[in-house]
Amino acid sequence: MAAVVLPDHVRIQDDGRIHLGAPAPMPSLSAVAPTPESTSPPLTRDAVDEVIRTAVSAAGLDPEQGRPTVAVGANMNRTGWVAVREKAAAQSEMDAVCAELERQGWTPNPNGDRPDASRSYKRGGWHLLVSTRGKTQAPSTTSALTDSQTYLTLTGLQLDLSDIPLPEITVRIG
Repeated sequence: MAAVVLPDHVRIQDDGRIHLGAPAPMPSLSAVAPTPESTSPPLTRDAVDEVIRTAVSAAGLDPEQGRPTVAVGANMNRTGWVAVREKAAAQSEMDAVCAELERQGWTPNPNGDRPDASRSYKRGGWHLLVSTRGKTQAPSTTSALTDSQTYLTLTGLQLDLSDIPLPEITVRIG
């Protein structure tokens, strides 16, 4: 059995025992300053679809030149858009899309994404991934790319990880 442990979920107690699992509860939620994400109202799938259209348009692209990656009404927790782009222009188009998302109040990945790789954002319970990489990210009906082409992809996922409890494990060493 393998486990992934986040650094803030490991505590070493005074008696040398290591405690894995959710951190101890905070003394008071009012004492903790809210992050911009925690104050964002929840977004609907339709609102995220509009965010994507607006960001694509702000990058100088026609949203109709691409296509949705999830049919409207098919899944209310996922959405996306993909288009075939020339590699030479794709990075600057991605930069423009990302700038528009930040202008709209989307929070970039706090751990930092590499500027030349996929970038992720969150807002209102949704996570957006903006990418110019990978042939496998496009729907299977997409025609083959030439060597000078790539996909510009925006993928939106509504995630609520707060409902997933982390197991608590205590290990005694020694």
